[in-house]
Amino acid sequence: MDATPQSQIEGAPLIKPSSNDHALFDDVVNACRTVYDPEIPVNIYDLGLIYTIEISKENDVSVIMSLTAPGCPVAGEMPGWVAEAVETLPGVKSVEVDLTWEPPWGMEMMSDEARLELGFM
Repeated sequence: MDATPQSQIEGAPLIKPSSNDHALFDDVVNACRTVYDPEIPVNIYDLGLIYTIEISKENDVSVIMSLTAPGCPVAGEMPGWVAEAVETLPGVKSVEVDLTWEPPWGMEMMSDEARLELGFM
């Protein structure tokens, strides 16, 4: 399977396809971009930590995400931060954020912007 992050629409989804064509999709992505890993100066979307964003016809949002490592100090908090960022969007009915460790996150999942910001390009 291609390891291209879901943040790059042309890439293959890591878990299942996102709702790219839903009217709220871009707003949800932008909300995810307001959440940062406290140890890395790049938002979690561009880091490739958001694997799937599914939005139902009723505007229920489901996010599947990972973390850079299972021992991440904010592992218990970050899904809540994502939910808080998304649930404030106009039109969003509900938000569910699930953590997954499969596939494990890798640096190749970062967007080009994130790599540039972190000095990997």
